[in-house]
Amino acid sequence: MAEIVAGFGVPHTPMAPAQVEQDPNGETAQLYRAVAEHLAAVDPDVLVVFDSDHLNTFFFNNLPTFCVGIAPRTAGPNDSNAKIPRYQVPVSEPLARTVQRTGLGQGFDLALSQEFEVDHSILVPLHFLTPRMQVPIVPVFVNGLAPPLPLARRCYALGTMVRAAIEAWPERARVAILASGSFSLEVAGPRVGITDYAWLDTVLRCLRRAQVRSLLEQATEERLLAAGNVSGELLNWIALLGVLGKRRPVLLEPQPAQGHAYGVWRWD
Repeated sequence: MAEIVAGFGVPHTPMAPAQVEQDPNGETAQLYRAVAEHLAAVDPDVLVVFDSDHLNTFFFNNLPTFCVGIAPRTAGPNDSNAKIPRYQVPVSEPLARTVQRTGLGQGFDLALSQEFEVDHSILVPLHFLTPRMQVPIVPVFVNGLAPPLPLARRCYALGTMVRAAIEAWPERARVAILASGSFSLEVAGPRVGITDYAWLDTVLRCLRRAQVRSLLEQATEERLLAAGNVSGELLNWIALLGVLGKRRPVLLEPQPAQGHAYGVWRWD
């Protein structure tokens, strides 16, 4: 049976690849490198990715709250925000189908997409963590951008369901989990560039201490959107916690001015 071997959380800032290329020893480069080293050490066979699409794979005419990508492969980025190569990315179709079926069986009306590409929110993390694209992914899309957002406790339950699906998958596979997103970020508009430091500190404290209940209670839609118009990406990290349970991270390094952090959960 499959086993979950680690969890990771990273941002997906579109400018990061160019920043790292210009300054390969800078803070961003070092933080991505630290996470990549942990991921390489656990050597996963599959990477489940909780992500919020930026209206590139989906749009307002068809915007699911939760969706699983089920296909042999995907490609991207399907936007021009990140200066990275175009990648072909394998997808673990069998595990993706197991996740969807398990979700339906547990009362999650999961949408599915069988023909899709992905944007920088998945490809920027993979560009740094698995640049050879050798690890198949299972993309699990969470609407963290377009209100109304799903409840934090529902996203945590989504993660719990994904954990059950992985544990029930009969393949002998090592599965790691990745959450992609920021905690406080405003894209465009009059508040562009803001960081809600009080909220960032709250999130970091809850993550460090494994205070899941407190985070779920505080991460209301109103509070998330007050921290920035794409700060609902925190819901991806909350789904990650649903998979991992009340574990403390072995690494949690913030970049406060950018409103995000880099996290690693391991227990080997």
